[in-house]
Amino acid sequence: MTPRAELIADTALALLAERGMRGLTHRAVDERAGLPQGSTSNHARTRQALLEAAVRRLADREAQVLGPDELPSPGPAGSRAGAEDGFGADTGRAGGSGPDGGSAGGTSGPGAGLDAVLDALSLALHRYLTHHRDLLVARYELALEATRRPELRSFYDTAGRRFREPLTALMRAAGSAAPDRHTLSLVAWAEGLMFSCAVGSFHATVPDRAELRAGLEELLRGMLGR
Repeated sequence: MTPRAELIADTALALLAERGMRGLTHRAVDERAGLPQGSTSNHARTRQALLEAAVRRLADREAQVLGPDELPSPGPAGSRAGAEDGFGADTGRAGGSGPDGGSAGGTSGPGAGLDAVLDALSLALHRYLTHHRDLLVARYELALEATRRPELRSFYDTAGRRFREPLTALMRAAGSAAPDRHTLSLVAWAEGLMFSCAVGSFHATVPDRAELRAGLEELLRGMLGR
C-alpha cells in the first residue's frame, strides 16, 4: 500500500472501532485523516472498495501483532523431547524477555517445541487484549457486515486463510489426527476469549500471559492427548 492508502485504511479501521459501521463514510475518512474532500472516494470509489481496503489493512496489521521472528515454525522433530511432544526441539526458551514479555531469543526456526508454540500464542493474545483492542472491535464490525454482503464475505474469508493455514500446519506437526478440526477448536477458543475480554462480560478483566498460556496448554494437550 502507498502511504496515503495506508492512512485511508487505518482511518477506516479507527472509525469502525469508534463509531461502528454507520460511522464509516468516505467523507468521515477524509475529515478524520485530514485529507482533501474526495480523496477517499478517489482511492476507493465504492463502499465495497472501502470495506475491502479496511479488511486488507486489518489483515496486515494483525499479522504484525506477532513478529515473524517470534513465530514457531513446524518442522521435523529435532530431539527426543521434541518428538515426544509431537514438535521438534524447543528452540524458544533460551534468551531473556523482549517487549511485552516475548522471548528475546526468538521462537522461530524449524522444529519449534510445544513451549515455543504456547509462548507465541499467549503473547499474541495478550498483545491483542492490552494494545490492540481497536483492531478486534474493527474486525467484529467487518465480520458482521460480511454476513450481509456476500461479496465482502468472500474477500474476508480469503484474508482470514492466511492465519488459519499456519495454525493447521502447527497442529499437523504436533501429530494431530484431525488438524483441520483441531485448528477450528483452537481458533474458536481464542476468538471466544478475545471477544469476551475485549467487548463481552469479561471486558474489565484481562488475563495475564500466564493465565492465557495455561488455558492454551490445557486445550492443546487435551486435543493432542499429551
